[in-house]
Amino acid sequence: MPYSPMPLQLETARLSLRPWTESDVDAHRVLVAERGGGMPTVEDNRRMIEDQRAASAVTGIALLPVIRRDVGDFIGYCGLTVGRASVDEPEIAYELFQRVHGQGYATEAASVVLDAAIATGRKRLWSTVRPWNAPSFRVLEKLGFKRDHISTEDSGELVWLTRLLP
Repeated sequence: MPYSPMPLQLETARLSLRPWTESDVDAHRVLVAERGGGMPTVEDNRRMIEDQRAASAVTGIALLPVIRRDVGDFIGYCGLTVGRASVDEPEIAYELFQRVHGQGYATEAASVVLDAAIATGRKRLWSTVRPWNAPSFRVLEKLGFKRDHISTEDSGELVWLTRLLP
């Protein structure tokens, strides 16, 4: 692999990002349900997490649970994924519980993931955002991402943003 693997343990002043554990399954199910598509079964959710672990073993990048250090609770995930992009130019992705929106956690988590991406030796990241998701655009703009293009898929329009890495 031409890139160093992404560290699977990242820390900020308020957050800890770490590998998935069995204790994340129930909280992740609730997070997925917040999207509005219903509550995934425990088995389906475990499979999602196992698919993440397997992909990470192949790509050297990962989506990691985000834990508040002071409380110790799971508030979402953040990391790098192939997603709609590629191993060479992965997507930065994050999803946090609505109850913690507006507190700077997404920006804080994505900043440390951005640093981890730079450390892997990659030269560019992507992100895809639905046009209505103004908070995600603000997070990405703070991190230096610029709008690149719009694509359309079955579920609607996607705005693609990109950032060159040093």
